[in-house]
Amino acid sequence: MHLSHDKNIYNGQRGEGIVYQMDKANLLAQSIKGFVQYVQKSYLENNRNLSHPDKLYRLKLLVEEYKLLILSDELMRINRFVYEKDYTKILVDRIRKAIKEVGEYIDQNDNDLFIFTARLKALRMMVDSYD
Repeated sequence: MHLSHDKNIYNGQRGEGIVYQMDKANLLAQSIKGFVQYVQKSYLENNRNLSHPDKLYRLKLLVEEYKLLILSDELMRINRFVYEKDYTKILVDRIRKAIKEVGEYIDQNDNDLFIFTARLKALRMMVDSYD
């Protein structure tokens, strides 16, 4: 059985909000992936004009420690065809914890890592929308 995005299928049921929840989870996953790639790109390109190199390195390590890229890939994978409410909740809770820690570090070093604050704010808002 092929599950299409148009059928709004959730555990054998049809519902209007299911596609919205799937899209919301996939948007969060894509946004996290973009944030991680931006941190990595900034570090690799030695972006000294916008960020302090040592603090940028620590930010890169924090992002890697919390495995944000793996979490975003998993969130996207499980919500590709069918909305998995329980597993999505588990992943979003892990992402919330990671965003909290990474956000605290960026907030503490706002003068040196200001370039990341807008993306961080967007991620916080997306994660908070799951409450």
